[in-house]
Amino acid sequence: MKTDIIVVGGYGHVGGKICNQLAIHYPGKVYAAGRSLAKAEQFCRSGGGMVKPLRISVEEPLEKQQLERVKLVVMCLDQMDTAFAEACLLAGADYVDVSANGAFFAVMEQLNKSMNDLNGTAVLSVGLAPGLTNLLALKAVLSMDEVQRIDVGIMLGLGDAHGKAAIEWTVDSLSRSFHITESDRTRRVSSFTEGIKTDFGADLGVRTAYRFPFSDQETLPHTLGVPTVSACLCFDSRIVTSTIALFKGIGIDRLLRLKTMRRLAIQVLGGLRVGSARYAVKVTGYGSKAGVAAKMEYGLQGTEEAEITAQTAIAVAMAVYSANLPKGIYHIEQLFELDVYETQLMLRLKEDESKLSYSTISNIECWTRTNN
Repeated sequence: MKTDIIVVGGYGHVGGKICNQLAIHYPGKVYAAGRSLAKAEQFCRSGGGMVKPLRISVEEPLEKQQLERVKLVVMCLDQMDTAFAEACLLAGADYVDVSANGAFFAVMEQLNKSMNDLNGTAVLSVGLAPGLTNLLALKAVLSMDEVQRIDVGIMLGLGDAHGKAAIEWTVDSLSRSFHITESDRTRRVSSFTEGIKTDFGADLGVRTAYRFPFSDQETLPHTLGVPTVSACLCFDSRIVTSTIALFKGIGIDRLLRLKTMRRLAIQVLGGLRVGSARYAVKVTGYGSKAGVAAKMEYGLQGTEEAEITAQTAIAVAMAVYSANLPKGIYHIEQLFELDVYETQLMLRLKEDESKLSYSTISNIECWTRTNN
């Protein structure tokens, strides 16, 4: 009987939070997995043994017997190919991905077309961005008759504690160029360019956010049918945001392609404690309702980005674990909807009238604004 849950990267910054919370709901069934068994064992001891340790490397082939009792795999690591995920789905283990790799997601989506024998459900884009941004974009689409554009703004706090993988991804993304969709056509842009004024609400106010390769802007044109989607990033420190934009403008970001400079940048960003641990998300939909131009805005903010990422993953994982979902590869907005209240979010399956409660997150504020 399949009952076990494996969290790959389960002793990491986000993965550890996911393991500990899932173990409360599924005692004795949760495994913290990764390349280092010693680190997994140390993490499990620190939690009183509620989570079990397991050695698994995504770079090594999975043996069939390793998945015989596995009902769900939660992936918290970036991957280069889909072999690991394929093995899980072929063996009948459901799969929830908490990473943010748009290129990996694109290859995963192709499995729906190339493989007819998938025995599990994969949910991609699970976290803050992508994740909650996708679901807020869905709310904007559902609130109007037609949507021409979705703008996503993300603010991250440099005073927060971020995991190593998240810091590495941010540094690597600074020197990237990527495609965005505008009026159903793709255009290539450079990361941290083309500043856009974004009102994050409350006391955060208007800030300049810059284009960044969040995967939701690659996904939403296809899953929601929106012809123009953009995603931008800023930090809670206006000085740091402006400095990075300046460095980008004069080409210093090219130095990040050198291993020594990349390593130095990761160390500096990882040790930087400027500003607060606050994060904020703003999603704006532009369209029409009843023949009149309309705009819908959704925002949320809180502290500790890793916490809300983990809570989103936990809510999705519990739904996937308990529900009978269709087999195949899906992004979060294709299976779930989000209800927004002043101090909490509620996640529910699209085809189910019963609501699955989303864990309450401390210091979170949610708001909605409409302009018809």
